[in-house]
Amino acid sequence: MRIWSILAGASGLLALGLTTTAVDVHPIASGSAIAALPLASSPLTSGDYMVAAPGRVEPASEEIRVAASITGLLREVLVKAGDKVNRGDLLARIESDEYAAALAKAEADLELDQSELRRVVNGARTAERNAAYAVVSEAEAVEKTTHAELDRRRSLITKGFVTHQALEQAEQDYEVALQHRKAAFAKYMLVNDPAREEDVAIAKARAAAAHAAVEQMRAVLDKTVIRSPIDGTVLRVHRRPGELVSTFFVDQPIVTVGDLSKLYVRAEVDETDIANVARGQSAYVTAEAYGATRFAGKVVHVGEMLGQKTVHTGEPTERTDTRVLEVLIELDSPSMLRPGLRVNSFIQRPAVSAQPQSAG
Repeated sequence: MRIWSILAGASGLLALGLTTTAVDVHPIASGSAIAALPLASSPLTSGDYMVAAPGRVEPASEEIRVAASITGLLREVLVKAGDKVNRGDLLARIESDEYAAALAKAEADLELDQSELRRVVNGARTAERNAAYAVVSEAEAVEKTTHAELDRRRSLITKGFVTHQALEQAEQDYEVALQHRKAAFAKYMLVNDPAREEDVAIAKARAAAAHAAVEQMRAVLDKTVIRSPIDGTVLRVHRRPGELVSTFFVDQPIVTVGDLSKLYVRAEVDETDIANVARGQSAYVTAEAYGATRFAGKVVHVGEMLGQKTVHTGEPTERTDTRVLEVLIELDSPSMLRPGLRVNSFIQRPAVSAQPQSAG
């Protein structure tokens, strides 16, 4: 397509509603995506230059296709097309009983590991300490008794009142009592000793792993709740309760939402016209559904990279092999235009005077 102008008040317009001047202005090329689409009938002033491009209406937020990040059966959809929603509002739910049970188990495991950590850090209870001390006292008493009996039998054996066998038995009883007292004292010391550093580290690691498992299951359970990412309007509901939603499919949205407080048109300017488009230029769009009505706006963004066209008219003469540059047009006010509607975009810039040719 090329830059063209419209003469004010021209009654004999061509089929496109266009006419050209001799100031290096060309009609729309036959391969233009809108070459066969009519323009609004109201004229522009003489000398206004226009860049024509096809485009689509989109909300201020673009169209956000909200999908699930977990596979499961859709339990319920809580909104319908046209509903106003706020950021964080509930849109849909996925079956979550299995994930809720897994979370409950993870929380129980966490409680168990935390209790074990406290037991290791705190050591034995007071009652356990007292019981160990009582065992030591009893062993000491038995040791004293057996030692006294051994001394008595040693004194009597010289007088012939005790046999050697009885003396040996006394010695054996004392040795057993001595070892029992040592064992009781060692156990008492073990009960009263602080926990070993490595035991505490192991218990802490287990508790931390259990806590991480709980957080993981909470995150999984939270994925079964689908919320609105923005303040906006529900544009379309794609899924119904009972349908399977899966993360294995790239494009499987549940609902589409958008911010309709402002409307934009994403126009695709042909590569031959990109030098004539800049931010701040006035523009308007028309749509076949609204006849000659013009919706005014201005260019607010010009893309940085050419790409393949995505807006097609389906006309036989349409060229599909051209490269296009995306240009974003902000409409002056929200209107009856709907997101996704195909429109014709016209971007205006002041006319450039013809340059005189040099003599010779």
